[in-house]
Amino acid sequence: MKRFLLPYLICPACLPREHLLDALVESEADGDILTGQLSCPRCRRRFPVRDGVANLLPDPDSTPSGGQWRYEEGGMADRYLWSHYAELCGAVANGAANEAWEGLLAGGHGPSLDAGCAVGRLTFAMAGRSDWAVGCDLSTVFIKAARRLARERQITFSLPLEGDLVENFSVSLPQGWRSDNIEFVVADALRLPFARDTFRQAASLNLLDRVAYPLAHLYEMNRVARSEGASFLFASPFSWTASASPEERWLGGKSSGDYPGRGAENVRSLLQGRGGVIAPPWRIAASGCVEWRMRSHSNHHELISSQYLLASR
Repeated sequence: MKRFLLPYLICPACLPREHLLDALVESEADGDILTGQLSCPRCRRRFPVRDGVANLLPDPDSTPSGGQWRYEEGGMADRYLWSHYAELCGAVANGAANEAWEGLLAGGHGPSLDAGCAVGRLTFAMAGRSDWAVGCDLSTVFIKAARRLARERQITFSLPLEGDLVENFSVSLPQGWRSDNIEFVVADALRLPFARDTFRQAASLNLLDRVAYPLAHLYEMNRVARSEGASFLFASPFSWTASASPEERWLGGKSSGDYPGRGAENVRSLLQGRGGVIAPPWRIAASGCVEWRMRSHSNHHELISSQYLLASR
């Protein structure tokens, strides 16, 4: 874990109270903490750093629950590596989608957060437009892959071609991509381990319908974003499922209860200040839809349409 994160890390278990974490470093190389632990001076909870990966979950000893276990399978990480980086190894794939996301990012000074970063493509784009960028995800497998790519600037993976046949891919980061000011940590998007008002730029792509409490995620993204001079890139396909969160917590996709109707409209109104849940409110600068693909094998792709909102304040 890069040292530049330390002044901004708080105990996720103590939220909504914010207590900065103390660091005990056992081994370090070039500003990268390889082994050690972070601890909360209030609740005394300890968060390990192993092989450079900081586990900042409220309960670091917890095991994946619900549908989260499937993201820990190696094949899933490879599918996401293809989705994020395939055009860097010759496949057309999601080049247009990545270009669209990158075009919506703001430039300027200050740090950036990519919540639910998976294997980090948007985080790298943010690093090129920020003082520094951090990506967080519940999946340790995803975070390890993203850190390896940042450290070694290349990664190999494979996906089914057909039947038992496999296709191998090798990704190398373009020379102009920064990796010195980027970090990836294991963290929960419902209890972010970052101090309030930290980030000038924040993003949550295709995450809202996969968390157990969608409204809490929006609240957390708002908490860590700066109250002035900030931008927020939000996107979701709004694929609500009871396995991810109970229907009463959905922010759309239902005809009655709290937040009936379409998810994009409800998220827009929440960000604009509906009910005073999100404060200070955001201004919606742009909206639209970006299509991207996930690959199972060479002849089977899943097409996802993500509706986005670009907000500022």
